[in-house]
Amino acid sequence: MKKTILFVILQQYADWEAAYISSAITMLGQGQYDIKTVSLSKDYVQSIGGFRILPDYDIKSVPNDYDAVVLIGGMTWRNEDAWQVKVLVEDCNQKGKILGGICDASAFLGTVGVLNDVIHTSNDLNDLKQWAGSIYTGEEKYVARQAVRDRNIITANGTAPMEFAKEILLALNVASEEKVVDWYNFHKLGLYVAPIPKM
Repeated sequence: MKKTILFVILQQYADWEAAYISSAITMLGQGQYDIKTVSLSKDYVQSIGGFRILPDYDIKSVPNDYDAVVLIGGMTWRNEDAWQVKVLVEDCNQKGKILGGICDASAFLGTVGVLNDVIHTSNDLNDLKQWAGSIYTGEEKYVARQAVRDRNIITANGTAPMEFAKEILLALNVASEEKVVDWYNFHKLGLYVAPIPKM
């Protein structure tokens, strides 16, 4: 049975952050994963880059059976409507499933309280504290790194779509660590090791 990965995308989402992860899951996962999109409604969602997507689910019709939830960054996580995603985030976290957030979506996780007991990162600690207020008590576990994975929670700042993707791929066991690292090196660094022909 295929594993379902839910990508939460809001209006003006960062399309490049989603594309690295979803394409890698599809290429390396050998057909074992279903990529599904979730938004606040089933109306078209337009990315920062102008791509328009018709989501598979709205926030009220998300299936109970899924393996990971990935919150993609963008320009509207601070809108009041985004608070509807809280129920899905809490459900995912309570079930111990993989939960990721990048850029402003990582800070959104802080507003829900799921970063308080795990090592995590975001765009800026002071911004996270100001936005999340008293709900956020995890300052001592904040690290200034591009991407961090602790238990089932993966966070990244907005400069780290590749690092975020790598941590999600490893958490999902999409492929061997060697293959995931090779994928990362190729896309991040432009490195490619050609196979040595057998003599």
